[in-house]
Amino acid sequence: MNILLIQGANMEHLGRRLPELYGTTTAKELDSIVRRRARELGIGLQILYTNTEGEAVTAIYKAERAGVDGIVYNPAGFLHAGHALRDCLKSIEAPAIEVHITNIEKRGVVSVTADAAVGMIAGFGIQSYLLALDAMVTRLTG
Repeated sequence: MNILLIQGANMEHLGRRLPELYGTTTAKELDSIVRRRARELGIGLQILYTNTEGEAVTAIYKAERAGVDGIVYNPAGFLHAGHALRDCLKSIEAPAIEVHITNIEKRGVVSVTADAAVGMIAGFGIQSYLLALDAMVTRLTG
């Protein structure tokens, strides 16, 4: 089982950007945490950080052609206007799960990419990523 994790605009600054909102875990630390969970679950995981929506779209289509089983994505800065990302996710067969560190509903933020996902996990901090991986495995094996 192979999963692609897309980290959208501004996620590379995790731990430094608005730590009062997003916490102090850095992107490198998060990668380590998520990779450890992937190993525990016995799944392959590729992680892409991008500040360019088109790069995310290209990576998803490339992963689909390579037979990716699922996409976990944090649209981050793309959640406001990521219509191309949304359309891409809607056009592939692999299921996608949207993940957020914060509860975006509580913050009054609306994700334009959410309706392309089979589900969304938000508001559990870094744990949201681990829950998303668990949910994806359940979705693919259930």
